[in-house]
Amino acid sequence: MLMLLDHTKQGSTYKKDKQREKPVRSILKTISWRIVGTIDTIVISWFLTDEIDTALAIGSVELVTKMILYFGHERIWNLISFGK
Repeated sequence: MLMLLDHTKQGSTYKKDKQREKPVRSILKTISWRIVGTIDTIVISWFLTDEIDTALAIGSVELVTKMILYFGHERIWNLISFGK
């Protein structure tokens, strides 16, 4: 696993990573995916609680936290050379 994170052999830098996929692309992918995921969460929450207000509250908290987590996850994967 550590070998996957070792990007020094290929001379990877932020500038090189930026040319492959810019952070703004990761942000747009994050937002579009979270819209899909949040709708799913709201529907499931509504089904389980039978309360739309609770479902919307759960969905809104989940929207923000998971966007932050996904963005970080996406940027870390850009440092991994596996599959590139």
